[in-house]
Amino acid sequence: MNVGNAVRERLLELCSGRNITVNRLATMSGVTQSTLTNIMSGRSNGTTVSAIEELRDGPDITITEFFTSELFENPEQEIH
Repeated sequence: MNVGNAVRERLLELCSGRNITVNRLATMSGVTQSTLTNIMSGRSNGTTVSAIEELRDGPDITITEFFTSELFENPEQEIH
C-alpha cells in the first residue's frame, strides 16, 4: 500500500471510530469538500502534511494518533 492509500484508509478508520462522515470531517476541519474528495478518490496522491494537519485538527486527533497505524509501517514507495 502506498502512502496516499494509507492516508485515505486512515481517514476512513478515524471517521468510523468517531462516528462521523467524511463530509462532516471536511466541515469540522475547514478543508474544502473538493480537496477532501480529491484525497479520498485518489486524484490527489500527494497529500501534504499540512493537509493532514488540517484534517486531523477538526476532530481533535493528534498527529501521533493519525500516524499510529499499521497502515504506515511499510508503505510502498511512490514513484512520480
